[in-house]
Amino acid sequence: MDTRIVDHPAFRLVGHAARVPLIHQGVNPHIQQHITALPTEEHLRLKALGNAEPSGLLAVSDDLDPDYTEGSELTYLHGVAVSPDTPVPGGLDIIEVPAGRWVVIRDAGPYPQTLQKTWATAAAEWFPSNPWRLRPGPEIVAVLEPTNGFSTAARELWLPVEPA
Repeated sequence: MDTRIVDHPAFRLVGHAARVPLIHQGVNPHIQQHITALPTEEHLRLKALGNAEPSGLLAVSDDLDPDYTEGSELTYLHGVAVSPDTPVPGGLDIIEVPAGRWVVIRDAGPYPQTLQKTWATAAAEWFPSNPWRLRPGPEIVAVLEPTNGFSTAARELWLPVEPA
């Protein structure tokens, strides 16, 4: 797996949030509906607002069930990362993210299959063989190089970690 550990200062995730059920395999239609309901100009406005790592439009999952039970609810945010002092326009949801460590896992391939396989491999192989465990915080997917209308892409999966 292509991984790196990152010490990251505090930042905020801003965008449009919705409560959706966790779906383990395939496209989550609730998330897809949430994103497609946003006008094109809103995606551009968000991209222009982003000024922190991870960069670009982000898919954020927060308030996840600790056991990742399928069907449990999570907060999904379609947005960007900004520095703590960035003014945020009204009407946007904000997730405050404290400073901490992250494992950043890079993958590429068809969406969502490759991303779901990457997460499963991290849980089954990477975490058991490395001195890290998940800590509370959002899970973030940054799309680095989209192609074919986002059906294939290079991505980074940011997972909050602490020493095991």
